[in-house]
Amino acid sequence: MAEKGFLEGLPWWVKWIAVPLLVLAVFGGLIMSVLGFVIALVFKALLLVALIGGLIFVVKKFTSSSSSSKGDW
Repeated sequence: MAEKGFLEGLPWWVKWIAVPLLVLAVFGGLIMSVLGFVIALVFKALLLVALIGGLIFVVKKFTSSSSSSKGDW
């Protein structure tokens, strides 16, 4: 038995319009929740990198200025 796609012989609009719309209708909420989770995760990762970078910048700035004048505190 030859392997043929189950969409073989159907009009183009069924393959490229109707089937994707049905998939979005059924799994749209799941797709959006996964996409929202991934975007939130990327945002939190970038925020963490920015906060750690800022902390390192501030610590280096204060330690380099305090090392030149050791007894100011």
